[in-house]
Amino acid sequence: MKRREGARVEAQALTRRFGPNTALDRLSLTIEPGETLGLLGANGAGKTTFIRLVTGYLVPSEGTVTVDGFSPVTHPEAVHARLGYVAETSRLYPDLRVASFLRFAGSVHGLSGARLEEALEAGIERFSLRGVAHRLVGNLSKGFQQRVSLAQAFLHDPSLLIVDEPTSGLDPLQQDEVDAVLAGLRGERTVILCTHDLGEARALASRVAVLRAGRLVAVGPTDEVLGGPDPLALFRASGAAA
Repeated sequence: MKRREGARVEAQALTRRFGPNTALDRLSLTIEPGETLGLLGANGAGKTTFIRLVTGYLVPSEGTVTVDGFSPVTHPEAVHARLGYVAETSRLYPDLRVASFLRFAGSVHGLSGARLEEALEAGIERFSLRGVAHRLVGNLSKGFQQRVSLAQAFLHDPSLLIVDEPTSGLDPLQQDEVDAVLAGLRGERTVILCTHDLGEARALASRVAVLRAGRLVAVGPTDEVLGGPDPLALFRASGAAA
């Protein structure tokens, strides 16, 4: 059964330090259920740190982040049950066939028996993997590998999907295919789309948040934030973001 609302993500004064360096600085941001938020920023801006705090991979130095009111620090199982994650570098097993890999991924998410087989069939259908279901993952094009990565994140019907640089390294046709898949999720899940591609953000995100030097420097409807004469100015270092 499809979810239609998605999860609510809320960060309050979220801060993460690594020794003397502050990677994320008092970020406060709410992502509403069913929203696709584009998380933008140059390398080192704090995007990956934010994602790792939401997933529970990192613990905040200060502040809080919750998914549907659950902290990934104190209630990791509740957060992980709601979360699907697609990493920038696909974490796949190249020597497994697609269906076998997805079956394994579903079992990791706690699925078994008829529920696992139903989720497997739904994932293969949704992400157009029927024609490659019995091929080795390592023999697939990068575009199909990214579809497999999306499918594994989706098997347990998460209400929150985090997608990190989904089209990095893909050719234009593969990028278009993956973007079409992501566009098809609009309104069904809360999606955090971490991307360097402003065109991709414009096409997929209803709202964007821009990080610079660990701080939130802009947030709002995509057309408003990226609609100025020089949207790249948001990403450039300045004294205001020091």
